[in-house]
Parts: sequence; structure tokens; C-alpha cells
Amino acid sequence: MPDERASIDTERPSAGRIYDYVLGGRHNYAVDREFAEQQLIEAPQMRVGMVTNREFLRRAVRFAVESGIRQFVDIGSGLPTQGNVHEVADEVAPGECRVVYIDNEPIAHAHAQVLLEDTADPERHHALFGDYFDGEELWQRVVTEGGIDPDEPVCLLIVALLHFMPDDRHPERPLAHYRAQLPPGSLLALTHISLNPADDEVHDAFRTVAGQYTNRATLPLTQRSRDEIAAFAGDLEFVEPGLVWLPEWRPESTDTIDAAEANVIGGVARKPA
Repeated sequence: MPDERASIDTERPSAGRIYDYVLGGRHNYAVDREFAEQQLIEAPQMRVGMVTNREFLRRAVRFAVESGIRQFVDIGSGLPTQGNVHEVADEVAPGECRVVYIDNEPIAHAHAQVLLEDTADPERHHALFGDYFDGEELWQRVVTEGGIDPDEPVCLLIVALLHFMPDDRHPERPLAHYRAQLPPGSLLALTHISLNPADDEVHDAFRTVAGQYTNRATLPLTQRSRDEIAAFAGDLEFVEPGLVWLPEWRPESTDTIDAAEANVIGGVARKPA
């Protein structure tokens, strides 16, 4: 693997470390904290989106386990924080689930390894240093190094990742390969920034924040329409309630947050038999 992919960039804000900071994590630097606070002034709803995204992840994992799935692949897993996939899965089905975390940021990968050493079963839970765009090579490693059985259903988690990939990088191509590898009955959990088309103020704030991410941070930021996001699922079928604002996806308690305020939509799609 090229050395430049393994270097830790502490000069520019990192999307993963910004997310960690906003969620109350400790794996971030002053440059990330400063950047996050500046963006929260421009777009205070950014915090709502990040929090509801994490809550969706937990609900989606529980849904997958309760649906009988015992294998999880989390691409772009980011920095470890409370309620990680293996922790949620093991709450529902203790000792039964295999989880593979994948991230291309060295600090995220390093902390994931430490987390797994402290809290996980090394026979069932693995952290791989890899990139979403590695496609076929990455999935082969998921099977050989991560211990995922390619013949048994998998829940593939692509959460808060694709909006960091502009159209000219064609993020749909690796995802089409990953979908093709999933056995029937597998699930794809997907979230993505999508702005309320009727809210001009939110669109203005997003353009400002997106410009900052593109110019100063390690990744650009792209918003897409509901139809564009749904296309990432290919021929997989979204389970009820479909592709919705995150607080609307199988909520577990009464929430006072306006669903559209999160500006992130998501859903879980199933690969038909």
C-alpha cells in the first residue's frame, strides 16, 4: 500500500475527526475542533444531522440482527464512538455476529484496532485499512481477512460516506460491485445528505459549509436528491418506511426534532431472493 495513504494529515481538518468531535468524541485535533465550530455557526443543523445519523446506524444494525443477519461490513466506519456496530449487534445476539470495519484514514483505523482489542472478540470482529474505491480487491480482503462468509447474508453499511464523493469520482461503480457480491437476503444500510428543497436558507448555509469542506478539509461535500440517492441501491428494495429523513426511519421513541431539520435521509434496502 502506498506510503502516502498511510500518513496522518494533522494540518487539515478531517471529515471523520470532525464527526467524532461533534458527537462528543476525543479522537480529534485542534484543527478539527476549530473547523467544526466554524461550520456549526454557519449551519447549526449540522449537529442534528450527525447525531441522527448515529442513531439511525444503531437502529439499522438492530433491525438487521432481528432480521436474522449475523454479518456486517461497515465501509467508511470512521472513528470509534459510543454504540459501535459490534456493540449493538452483540447486545441483540451475543456472541453471534461478525463485523468488519473499514476506513482509509490511518487514525480511524488505528483507533478501531485499539477499540477492538479492548472491547471485541478478535475471532469475530476485524478492522481493515482500505478504501471504498478499492472495489474488488477490498471485498476479497473482507472475505479472506475479515472472515465474512460470502454465501451467507451480509448487512453492508454505507453510512454518511457517499456525500463525500463527487459525481466525477463515480461512487456508484464500487457500490455496484459490492451489491453484486451480496447474497440474497442481504441488506444495504445507506445515509446521505439531502437538503429540504423548500428551505433556501439551508441551501445557502450548505453551500458555505460545502465550500469550506472542499477548500480546507480532506474531502469535498456533495448533496444529492432523493432520487439520486435511491439509485445507489440499484435493484435492492427498500424496506418500510423506505428512503426517508433519518428521524422517520423506525423511530424508537417520541422525538421533538423536525424530521427534515436533519437534512440527511436514509434507509435499508434488501437484496431479493
